[in-house]
Amino acid sequence: MESRTFYYARVSSQEQNLDRQIEAFKAMGATERDIVTDKQSGKDLERAGYMALRTTLLRRGDTLVVKSLDRLSRNKADIKNELQYYRDNGIRVKVLDLPTTLMDCPEGQEWVMDMVNNILIEVLGTIAQQERVTTRQRQAEGIKAAKSKGKHLGRPKAVKPDNWEAVTQRWRAGEITAVEAMRQTGLKRGTFYAFVKQEKMA
Repeated sequence: MESRTFYYARVSSQEQNLDRQIEAFKAMGATERDIVTDKQSGKDLERAGYMALRTTLLRRGDTLVVKSLDRLSRNKADIKNELQYYRDNGIRVKVLDLPTTLMDCPEGQEWVMDMVNNILIEVLGTIAQQERVTTRQRQAEGIKAAKSKGKHLGRPKAVKPDNWEAVTQRWRAGEITAVEAMRQTGLKRGTFYAFVKQEKMA
Protein backbone atom coordinates (compact mmCIF):
# COMPACT_ATOMS: atom_id res chain seq x y z
CA MET A 1 0.00 0.00 0.00
CA GLU A 2 1.38 3.40 -0.98
CA SER A 3 2.40 5.61 1.92
CA ARG A 4 0.77 9.02 2.20
CA THR A 5 1.62 12.33 3.85
CA PHE A 6 -0.92 14.34 5.84
CA TYR A 7 -0.48 17.84 7.23
CA TYR A 8 -2.08 19.14 10.41
CA ALA A 9 -2.61 22.84 11.21
CA ARG A 10 -4.21 24.28 14.33
CA VAL A 11 -4.97 27.67 15.86
CA SER A 12 -6.59 28.21 19.24
CA SER A 13 -9.68 30.22 18.26
CA GLN A 14 -12.06 30.98 15.38
CA GLU A 15 -10.66 34.54 15.12
CA GLN A 16 -7.13 33.35 14.33
CA ASN A 17 -6.16 32.20 10.84
CA LEU A 18 -4.28 29.17 9.58
CA ASP A 19 -2.66 30.84 6.57
CA ARG A 20 0.95 30.78 7.82
CA GLN A 21 0.87 27.06 8.58
CA ILE A 22 -0.96 26.16 5.37
CA GLU A 23 1.46 28.19 3.22
CA ALA A 24 4.38 26.33 4.82
CA PHE A 25 2.72 23.01 3.94
CA LYS A 26 1.97 24.06 0.36
CA ALA A 27 5.62 25.01 -0.05
CA MET A 28 6.38 21.35 0.67
CA GLY A 29 3.95 20.23 -2.03
CA ALA A 30 0.82 19.68 0.07
CA THR A 31 -2.60 19.90 -1.56
CA GLU A 32 -5.80 21.05 0.17
CA ARG A 33 -6.96 17.43 0.32
CA ASP A 34 -3.94 16.44 2.42
CA ILE A 35 -4.33 19.22 5.01
CA VAL A 36 -6.44 18.73 8.14
CA THR A 37 -7.22 21.74 10.33
CA ASP A 38 -8.73 22.69 13.68
CA LYS A 39 -9.60 26.03 15.23
CA GLN A 40 -9.58 24.89 18.82
CA SER A 41 -7.46 25.06 21.96
CA GLY A 42 -4.52 22.70 22.33
CA LYS A 43 -5.28 22.04 25.99
CA ASP A 44 -6.31 18.48 25.12
CA LEU A 45 -6.65 16.17 22.12
CA GLU A 46 -10.43 16.25 21.70
CA ARG A 47 -10.49 18.10 18.40
CA ALA A 48 -12.62 16.88 15.48
CA GLY A 49 -9.99 17.31 12.76
CA TYR A 50 -7.14 15.86 14.75
CA MET A 51 -9.08 12.84 15.99
CA ALA A 52 -10.25 12.05 12.44
CA LEU A 53 -6.65 12.28 11.27
CA ARG A 54 -5.33 10.08 14.08
CA THR A 55 -8.03 7.40 14.13
CA THR A 56 -9.17 7.23 10.49
CA LEU A 57 -6.73 8.70 7.99
CA LEU A 58 -3.21 7.83 9.17
CA ARG A 59 -1.95 4.29 8.58
CA ARG A 60 1.35 2.49 9.12
CA GLY A 61 3.97 3.86 6.76
CA ASP A 62 2.31 7.29 6.48
CA THR A 63 3.84 10.62 7.51
CA LEU A 64 2.29 13.38 9.61
CA VAL A 65 3.67 16.92 9.20
CA VAL A 66 3.08 19.76 11.70
CA LYS A 67 4.56 23.27 11.83
CA SER A 68 5.54 22.99 15.49
CA LEU A 69 5.09 20.56 18.37
CA ASP A 70 2.55 22.76 20.16
CA ARG A 71 0.17 22.32 17.20
CA LEU A 72 -0.30 18.73 18.41
CA SER A 73 -0.94 19.86 21.98
CA ARG A 74 0.04 22.39 24.62
CA ASN A 75 0.26 19.59 27.16
CA LYS A 76 3.71 18.05 27.53
CA ALA A 77 2.43 14.61 28.52
CA ASP A 78 0.05 14.56 25.53
CA ILE A 79 2.86 15.51 23.15
CA LYS A 80 5.05 12.67 24.40
CA ASN A 81 2.17 10.17 24.34
CA GLU A 82 1.17 11.12 20.80
CA LEU A 83 4.71 10.85 19.48
CA GLN A 84 5.06 7.45 21.15
CA TYR A 85 1.73 6.36 19.64
CA TYR A 86 2.90 7.33 16.15
CA ARG A 87 6.24 5.60 16.64
CA ASP A 88 4.56 2.40 17.86
CA ASN A 89 2.22 2.47 14.85
CA GLY A 90 4.90 3.08 12.25
CA ILE A 91 3.84 6.65 11.43
CA ARG A 92 6.61 9.18 10.94
CA VAL A 93 6.15 12.67 12.40
CA LYS A 94 7.92 15.63 10.80
CA VAL A 95 8.02 18.96 12.64
CA LEU A 96 8.98 21.92 10.44
CA ASP A 97 10.42 23.82 13.40
CA LEU A 98 12.57 20.77 14.26
CA PRO A 99 14.81 20.29 11.20
CA THR A 100 16.29 17.07 12.61
CA THR A 101 12.87 15.41 12.22
CA LEU A 102 12.93 16.17 8.49
CA MET A 103 16.24 14.42 7.84
CA ASP A 104 16.55 10.87 6.54
CA CYS A 105 18.99 9.08 8.81
CA PRO A 106 21.64 6.63 7.49
CA GLU A 107 20.71 3.03 8.21
CA GLY A 108 21.98 1.91 11.59
CA GLN A 109 22.24 5.49 12.89
CA GLU A 110 18.56 5.94 13.78
CA TRP A 111 19.34 5.85 17.50
CA VAL A 112 21.45 9.01 17.21
CA MET A 113 18.58 10.92 15.58
CA ASP A 114 16.12 9.51 18.11
CA MET A 115 18.30 10.73 20.96
CA VAL A 116 18.61 14.24 19.50
CA ASN A 117 14.90 14.45 18.77
CA ASN A 118 13.93 13.18 22.21
CA ILE A 119 16.02 15.89 23.86
CA LEU A 120 14.52 18.60 21.66
CA ILE A 121 11.00 17.27 22.16
CA GLU A 122 11.45 17.26 25.94
CA VAL A 123 12.62 20.88 25.93
CA LEU A 124 10.00 22.16 23.48
CA GLY A 125 7.21 20.20 25.17
CA THR A 126 8.08 21.87 28.44
CA ILE A 127 8.09 25.30 26.77
CA ALA A 128 4.70 24.69 25.10
CA GLN A 129 3.13 23.65 28.40
CA GLN A 130 4.66 26.60 30.26
CA GLU A 131 3.36 29.03 27.63
CA ARG A 132 -0.16 27.71 28.15
CA VAL A 133 0.16 28.02 31.94
CA THR A 134 1.49 31.58 31.57
CA THR A 135 -1.32 32.55 29.16
CA ARG A 136 -3.99 31.24 31.54
CA GLN A 137 -2.35 33.05 34.45
CA ARG A 138 -2.29 36.34 32.54
CA GLN A 139 -5.95 35.92 31.58
CA ALA A 140 -6.91 35.28 35.20
CA GLU A 141 -4.90 38.31 36.37
CA GLY A 142 -6.50 40.48 33.67
CA ILE A 143 -10.01 39.42 34.68
CA LYS A 144 -9.23 40.01 38.37
CA ALA A 145 -7.81 43.48 37.63
CA ALA A 146 -10.82 44.43 35.48
CA LYS A 147 -13.26 43.28 38.15
CA SER A 148 -11.43 45.23 40.84
CA LYS A 149 -11.89 48.37 38.73
CA GLY A 150 -15.59 47.63 38.33
CA LYS A 151 -15.31 46.93 34.61
CA HIS A 152 -17.99 44.82 32.99
CA LEU A 153 -16.48 41.84 31.20
CA GLY A 154 -18.00 40.36 28.09
CA ARG A 155 -20.45 41.90 25.64
CA PRO A 156 -21.55 45.47 26.49
CA LYS A 157 -25.08 45.70 27.86
CA ALA A 158 -27.60 46.90 25.26
CA VAL A 159 -29.21 50.30 25.89
CA LYS A 160 -32.59 51.44 24.60
CA PRO A 161 -32.24 54.11 21.90
CA ASP A 162 -33.66 57.59 22.51
CA ASN A 163 -36.51 57.04 20.04
CA TRP A 164 -37.59 53.73 21.63
CA GLU A 165 -40.88 54.97 23.11
CA ALA A 166 -41.99 56.89 20.01
CA VAL A 167 -41.19 54.05 17.60
CA THR A 168 -42.67 51.23 19.71
CA GLN A 169 -45.88 53.22 20.21
CA ARG A 170 -46.31 53.38 16.41
CA TRP A 171 -45.46 49.66 16.16
CA ARG A 172 -48.02 48.68 18.82
CA ALA A 173 -50.62 50.84 17.10
CA GLY A 174 -50.01 48.89 13.89
CA GLU A 175 -48.69 51.91 12.00
CA ILE A 176 -45.34 50.24 11.25
CA THR A 177 -44.06 46.66 11.16
CA ALA A 178 -41.67 45.17 13.69
CA VAL A 179 -38.98 45.06 10.99
CA GLU A 180 -39.41 48.79 10.39
CA ALA A 181 -39.34 49.45 14.13
CA MET A 182 -36.06 47.55 14.38
CA ARG A 183 -34.64 49.56 11.49
CA GLN A 184 -35.63 52.88 13.04
CA THR A 185 -34.26 51.96 16.47
CA GLY A 186 -31.14 50.34 15.05
CA LEU A 187 -31.72 47.18 17.10
CA LYS A 188 -31.33 43.56 16.13
CA ARG A 189 -34.33 41.26 16.38
CA GLY A 190 -33.17 39.53 19.59
CA THR A 191 -32.42 42.79 21.38
CA PHE A 192 -35.66 44.42 20.21
CA TYR A 193 -37.84 41.63 21.54
CA ALA A 194 -35.78 41.36 24.74
CA PHE A 195 -36.66 45.00 25.51
CA VAL A 196 -40.32 44.34 24.65
CA LYS A 197 -40.33 41.38 27.03
CA GLN A 198 -38.73 43.45 29.80
CA GLU A 199 -41.48 46.04 29.50
CA LYS A 200 -44.20 43.38 29.69
CA MET A 201 -42.66 41.97 32.86
CA ALA A 202 -42.21 45.40 34.46
